[in-house]
Amino acid sequence: MPLAIELKVPKDTDGMLVHKLVQSCPPLDTNSAYCNLLQCTHFADTSVAAVLDEQLVGFISGYILPARPDTLFIWQVAVSDQTRGQGLASKMIQHILQRANCEQVAFIETTITESNEASWALFGSMARKLEATLERSEMFEKQAHFHGEHDSEMLVRIGPFTC
Repeated sequence: MPLAIELKVPKDTDGMLVHKLVQSCPPLDTNSAYCNLLQCTHFADTSVAAVLDEQLVGFISGYILPARPDTLFIWQVAVSDQTRGQGLASKMIQHILQRANCEQVAFIETTITESNEASWALFGSMARKLEATLERSEMFEKQAHFHGEHDSEMLVRIGPFTC
């Protein structure tokens, strides 16, 4: 029986819950609690919170690229241990895409390190569901951008598609 997970626009009081969820999801990069508060307020319309039994079990932060209003950038995807393997991340992305403020969106972009198999699987699956191509290129290089302290981030671009 599927879990009764509510998908909703995050609110300001979700910021610290997001912060704790991301901390519990290695290898995700943790942002400051203040950053998570901004994700739940300034970027709320393009982010989603997943709630099960009054507990935050998933969160996706995203935003529309200012110079390209047809592109939704997915910043981070976090899903709790208890809800992994049930397609929650995919449902959360689809939830964002169905919102009125995303009606112009025809592309999704994100960055993924080469070793993040779960994210490659998620975004490969999203490309298939949206019947769109997935292109990849290097966006942030390990040495030039991270001074050797973080793996290179590959830009993933899915689209065009229509919802």
